[in-house]
Amino acid sequence: MNNIILTGDRPTGRLHVGHYVGSLRRRVELQNSGNFDKIFIMIADAQALTDNADNPEKVRSNILQVALDYLSAGLDPAKSTLFIQSLVPELTELSFYYMNLVTVSRLQRNPTVKAEIQMRNFETSIPVGFFTYPISQAADITAFKATVVPVGEDQMPMLEQCQEIVRKFNATYGETLVEPKILLPENQACLRLPGTDGKAKMSKSLGNCIYLSETEEDLKTKVMSMYTDPNHINVSDPGQIEGNTVFTYLDCFSRPEHFAEYAPDYSCLDEMKDHYKRGGLGDVKVKKFLIKVLNEELSPIRARRAEWEAKLPEVCEILKEGSRIAHETAAQTLSEVRAAMKIDYFSKENGLV
Repeated sequence: MNNIILTGDRPTGRLHVGHYVGSLRRRVELQNSGNFDKIFIMIADAQALTDNADNPEKVRSNILQVALDYLSAGLDPAKSTLFIQSLVPELTELSFYYMNLVTVSRLQRNPTVKAEIQMRNFETSIPVGFFTYPISQAADITAFKATVVPVGEDQMPMLEQCQEIVRKFNATYGETLVEPKILLPENQACLRLPGTDGKAKMSKSLGNCIYLSETEEDLKTKVMSMYTDPNHINVSDPGQIEGNTVFTYLDCFSRPEHFAEYAPDYSCLDEMKDHYKRGGLGDVKVKKFLIKVLNEELSPIRARRAEWEAKLPEVCEILKEGSRIAHETAAQTLSEVRAAMKIDYFSKENGLV
């Protein structure tokens, strides 16, 4: 069996560093590892419309923004297939068949769906498309026979539901679909990067993001306003590391060589943390160090983005060709699904006569 990756993002805004450390950086590493036969990266515009149906321009205007983030982060169209979800109609038909394998109560128990509904204040007015998007995700994953799905920790319940759908389908109609495995970030600090305000989740809608395309000046402004320890008022005060957003980001981004270059008073992050905890290290100094660390990570991404922004027609061609390949791949899977369900009524094997 081939090793295949499927993953993607909703085009509701530019991608931020939470996306980057949660899955995007890992996608680039996996792409360049040579261990995978196919890699499909989806811009999930149809899924984004489930809670933006009244504002399709928001989704449309961010298609190229997400594509630019992908390319600037290092995804290579020669190695990965970048495509737009709505240009693969087979995904909709697969979703329709899978809906018969999932109960309403099971969808209601999905922790990711529950959290997203609460965050959007849908209460009793939940759009059906949004409510059923775990089923849509299962269609996306299985259409490409993905064996691995690299995502952040918050998507684990979605993958588990996909696995359930695969098992139910195969048990009912015969072995047809491939059951995917989830691939989480190896760095525990990157499992769920908090927002700059200290909230549990970095979110475009909450306005607490640092974007991959952030300018140096905007990056500085956001880091300097980051949530730290509210009781660490004076430099001499002992500080708390737990729940301190600046140190969470350093856990995720800093490397030993950063200290030699930007903070030579410390040999590693643990030494800096110890100094902060016992007092004598101010928030401003730690934040200035984080700014340098983040700029080192984001500078090459900014440079690549500028190059791709100068050739947008080429970006469109990449998406067009990738969508064509995705369409052909999903069509083959749909044909196999219809055959397994014996609803290919005029085929040689399952014909009506």
